[in-house]
Amino acid sequence: MKLLLDTCSFIWTVTGASEISEEIRDQICDPANDVLLSSVSAWEITLKRRLGRLDLPDVPERFLPGVREQHGIEPLALDEESTLYLSRLPDIHRDPFDRMLICQAVVHGLAIVTPDRQIAQYPVRTIW
Repeated sequence: MKLLLDTCSFIWTVTGASEISEEIRDQICDPANDVLLSSVSAWEITLKRRLGRLDLPDVPERFLPGVREQHGIEPLALDEESTLYLSRLPDIHRDPFDRMLICQAVVHGLAIVTPDRQIAQYPVRTIW
């Protein structure tokens, strides 16, 4: 299965936070699954850190690639097809970062690992 971590799921995974259930953690660690982090999440993390809303142990340009690789999480670039899919999404979710993750998941056939119930209202598989 191909799993796209939303931003909070990524942070909770790499910090070992209790918000991630053992079942979800097992799926993320399963070598049979491809686990991805979107450049959209990297953008969101960088922005939140700059605004003082997210504390990281190092600057994002070192922290993100390091922990991503340490946990076997592959990067997912934002592509044109995904951005153009945005015009087809209904306005259920207002967060622009989450909307782009939804587009990427739909276009690339990914399941999103997220606790966000609004995302589940779109035609995309969610896991939580």
